[in-house]
Amino acid sequence: MNIGSRIRYIRQEQKRTQEEIAKSCGFTKSLLSKIENGQSNPPVSTLIKIAASLGVRVSDLLEEQSAQTTVYNSVKQYEDQEKWVETNKGYSFFAFASERRDKLIQPYLITAKKGNVKQHGFTHEGEEFIYMIKGEMNYQVGATQYTMLPGDSIYFNSLEKHLLIPITDEVTYLAIFTQKTDDKK
Repeated sequence: MNIGSRIRYIRQEQKRTQEEIAKSCGFTKSLLSKIENGQSNPPVSTLIKIAASLGVRVSDLLEEQSAQTTVYNSVKQYEDQEKWVETNKGYSFFAFASERRDKLIQPYLITAKKGNVKQHGFTHEGEEFIYMIKGEMNYQVGATQYTMLPGDSIYFNSLEKHLLIPITDEVTYLAIFTQKTDDKK
C-alpha cells in the first residue's frame, strides 16, 4: 500500500469525505484525490497537514505496520533509492523510523537539486530543526534568509513560512519536525 492508498484507507475508515479533509488542510479536493490515487507525491508539509486532519501521525501514512519499539536504520536503508519518496515539489526524502508509532518527532533526510525545487513556501503546525549535511543552500524563514553550509543548523516555528533554495547542484540536510500531540490540540 502506498502513501495515497493509506491516506484513503484511513479517511474512509473514519467515514470522512475528500472534501472535508481537503478543506481542513487548506487545499483542494482535486489535490487530495491526486494524492490518494498516486498521481501526486506530496511534500512533508502536506503530509503533516493531512495527518493532523486525520488525527494520526505522519508515520501512520508512511508505514502500514507501526511499532512501539526501538527503530534502527542502517546506512543501507537510506542508500536504497526505492525507500525515498520523491515529491512533486522538487525534492526527495527518506523518513527515519517511519514504522515507529506515536513519535513526538519526525526525522527526515532530504535531498534537493538546484533547478528542480519549486519555489513556494511551506507552513505546518509544529517546530522544525534543520541540520545541513552537504552542499550550500539559502533557507528562508519568514522574511529572513539564511545561507547554510555543512554543519550549520536552524530551529524555528513551522507556522512561519519557510522555503529552501539550493545554491549548489545538490543539497542534503537532516530535517526534524515536531507534530502536535493529541493532548496539545
